[in-house]
Amino acid sequence: MRTTQIKRKTGETDISLSLNLDGTGASKIATGCGFLDHMLTLFAKHGRFDLEVTCVGDTYVDYHHTVEDIGICLGKAFAEALGDKKGIIRYGDTTLAMDESLILTAVDISGRGGCYYALEIPTEKVGDFDTELVLEFFIAFANNAGLTLHLRQLCGGNSHHIIEGTFKSVARTLRKAVTIDKAFANEVPSTKGIL
Repeated sequence: MRTTQIKRKTGETDISLSLNLDGTGASKIATGCGFLDHMLTLFAKHGRFDLEVTCVGDTYVDYHHTVEDIGICLGKAFAEALGDKKGIIRYGDTTLAMDESLILTAVDISGRGGCYYALEIPTEKVGDFDTELVLEFFIAFANNAGLTLHLRQLCGGNSHHIIEGTFKSVARTLRKAVTIDKAFANEVPSTKGIL
């Protein structure tokens, strides 16, 4: 089983996270930020990842540390659960419609972290969530997972639909990329021999 547990405690957050890449989409999320809870729940469901996250953070300041640090932990969890990456498909892409929004995501589990972001979220907040934190989350996730992540908005929409569509699309893209190709189960998908 490709599973892992991550614990991270700083002066700003105390996070416990468990991940099963070969799950059913079950989740138990309590981050202290309702909007992020919702996004991580649908991330687990659409990626079919079993995901548990608890976080006690300095949300009395704002959600920045909580969102970024959970992105760090989720990225580390993906990297650890993938291990030597033997047999993975490595690449994935998804174009996902979320009502009037259309989101394109692509990923390369390359061992090199990077997030390339072209979303135009029209409002500064969804409820009490600062929409600029979407970028912070995915930068932290991609860098710590060691993967290249491209996010593109092909059609506009309201802020909630753009963000929700992005989380769903990333989850479905990752599901494709982490899937084991049985024909290559004992091979690392790189001419270098490592990722």
